[in-house]
Amino acid sequence: MKFSQPTPLDHFATLVAQDEGLNLLEAAVSLAQDEDPQLDVQAVLSQVDRLAARLRERIAPETAPAERLRLLTRFFHGELGFAGNLNNYYAAENSFVHRVLEMRRGIPITLAVLLLELAEQAGLRAAGVAFPGHFLVKCRIGLGEVVIDPFTGQQLSAARLDERLAVYRHGSDLPQDLDLPLEFFLRAATPRQILARMLRNLKEVYRAAGDWPRLLAVQRRLVVLLPNDAAERRDRGLMLEAVGAPAAAAEDLAFYLAQHPDAPDRAQLRDRLAVLRGQRSPPPQ
Repeated sequence: MKFSQPTPLDHFATLVAQDEGLNLLEAAVSLAQDEDPQLDVQAVLSQVDRLAARLRERIAPETAPAERLRLLTRFFHGELGFAGNLNNYYAAENSFVHRVLEMRRGIPITLAVLLLELAEQAGLRAAGVAFPGHFLVKCRIGLGEVVIDPFTGQQLSAARLDERLAVYRHGSDLPQDLDLPLEFFLRAATPRQILARMLRNLKEVYRAAGDWPRLLAVQRRLVVLLPNDAAERRDRGLMLEAVGAPAAAAEDLAFYLAQHPDAPDRAQLRDRLAVLRGQRSPPPQ
């Protein structure tokens, strides 16, 4: 009997099947397997473990959390030299953990994934923060929390965070009377939410480049990660239509319309669905 090799998408689906036990670092590393199917995920995890072991050598059992955080920041941003990739911020490789490890450069969320793993192995209680426009990390220190910018290692005061939030509010579509407190934007992000944000970053990179095959690969991961998100199914359907897979595209668009019969884009999508099913001729180009 012949057994087929699991695809990168199959592997990802296994990693994210359950919230309990979802290994953020492993799943994040695996995102690069669409680009490099031969990538050895376990070798990358071992590389991070070796960095964590170097850090733990400097931490005594009685070391207080505040000092552990200082040692982590000095190790990650100082000694190892991790920082934001300001010169090539929108490159896809900034979302690939193994490339960030090689370059010591990345975007906030990928740097945060590495920082979170090192923090956990250093005995810190840390979490990712899906702050608008710039992913952050927070650590529990005593009865309070310290918020860190993974781009720089800088600790951000409440006043500085309020300044960043004011910029976001000014440029967003939030209703003026929706004055959510700062604490709302500092909630801990789940591993699934972090992975979704990483994939959506890649989605925008490939959309801007008009790279449909890579865009579709990312979208397939988003549907696997968020199976109940009808908007992601809609987007996959549109991409399948673009690459010439009408039957699969029709299935996704039909799912979206069934879940959102009053969606603003329903009329346009119903027309496209009729064309995909052969019930209507496509409009003239």
